[in-house]
Amino acid sequence: MSENPAAKPRFGLLTWALWGAALIGVAAVLYIIAVSSQKPPPRETAAAPAQETNDVAKKLQHPADGQPAPAYAFKDAKGKPVTAADFKGKVVVLNLWATWCAPCKIEMPMLAKLAKEYEGQPVAVIAVSIDKPEALNEAKAFIAQNAPLKFYNDPEAKLPWQIKPEAAGMPTTLILGKDGLERGRISGQADWDQAGAKQVIDKVLAG
Repeated sequence: MSENPAAKPRFGLLTWALWGAALIGVAAVLYIIAVSSQKPPPRETAAAPAQETNDVAKKLQHPADGQPAPAYAFKDAKGKPVTAADFKGKVVVLNLWATWCAPCKIEMPMLAKLAKEYEGQPVAVIAVSIDKPEALNEAKAFIAQNAPLKFYNDPEAKLPWQIKPEAAGMPTTLILGKDGLERGRISGQADWDQAGAKQVIDKVLAG
């Protein structure tokens, strides 16, 4: 029986190929195990965005402390001219608002509650509407729902531009001392029924 001389080389190549594949497989497994055992780097977490606060004590700004309130006259419910100086001797919370301003209407019941809590003390909460005459009845009806607040109106809507610096938007609230000078202001909606509001007013009242 004669031997096939070409069989041995083919058998040898096949054997080496199988061993090579096996070694590659073992190396891959060892690599995966090594990588898996390593501690993954910590993930970077984005800082949570700061939530806007409506706390009066935290929102209070002081762009014009010590300045007198504008002498510009607005009107009471009977159309009589009124100025901030007419309330001298009281701490005044002078709120500028309008019926088209949703945040203004949200905070009005809180201002009414604040006015009730300071009844009998030298504190006046004065909400001045800057609505045009065509919205006058709507503004009056809204204030009537928020007793003990009284109705005041600036039909020419000039008061926001009379205070210095000018009001940034509606609502804007000035805190005036008993001397008629500004002691701070709030731009935007605020929680007037919370402790922060009383803290601010009591401090000005004591001063």
